[in-house]
Amino acid sequence: MKRIFGLLMALVMVIGLSMPAHATLFLRGTDTLGNQLIYDDDLNITWYDYTRSIDIWQNQVDWAAGLSVNFGSTTYDDWRLPTALNQDGSGPCFGYDCTGSEMGHLYYTELGNLGGIYWFQNTGEFNNLQVGIYGSGTEYAPLTDFAWAFYFTTGYQYADFKPNYFNALAVRPGDVSTSVPEPATLLLLGLGLAGLAVFRKRFKA
Repeated sequence: MKRIFGLLMALVMVIGLSMPAHATLFLRGTDTLGNQLIYDDDLNITWYDYTRSIDIWQNQVDWAAGLSVNFGSTTYDDWRLPTALNQDGSGPCFGYDCTGSEMGHLYYTELGNLGGIYWFQNTGEFNNLQVGIYGSGTEYAPLTDFAWAFYFTTGYQYADFKPNYFNALAVRPGDVSTSVPEPATLLLLGLGLAGLAVFRKRFKA
C-alpha cells in the first residue's frame, strides 16, 4: 500500500511540473494605504494599483523612485515607472499593439483590451487605472527632451514632450509574496488528494 501511495504522489508531482505556466495577474492584497499590489507572473513584476495625478515627466520619475510601500511585514522601496522597451530589450515599439513593453503587455495581453478604440474597457483586478496618458521611465533616445508614453485610452505607445503632463503607475521587479501557491498548483494538489482518498476507500473495501 505504501509503495502504491508513493507512486501516486510521484505521479501528481510529475504532472504538476510538466504543466505549462499560463500568464495571469495575481492580486496579492493591499498595502497600509489600501492600495492593491498585483503580480504579473509572465513578466515577473508587481504593479502598484495607484495612479498618481498628472505631473511633468521628471516629477513622476522621482515619485516612483521615492515610493515606499508597506505590505505585510515588508517595506518595498524599489519602485520605478514602467519601461517602454520590449521584453528582449529591443525597441521601443511605436503605435498600436506594442505588447512587448510593460504597459503594452498589461493593456493588451493581461487585460485583453483592443487598440484604437477610444476608451479602454477592461481593467481586471485594478481599481485605479484611469483613461489617459501614462509616462514610462524610458527616454526617447534621438531627442532627450522626450520620453515614451502609453495612451491607456486607445492603447497607443509614442514619444511625448517631457514638460507635458502624464499620469504615473509604479512597478517593481519580482513578486511581493512567494508563499502563495498558484491556482494550478492548488488544483493539482486537490485532485491528487481526492484521488488518493478514493483509492484508499476502494482498497479498504
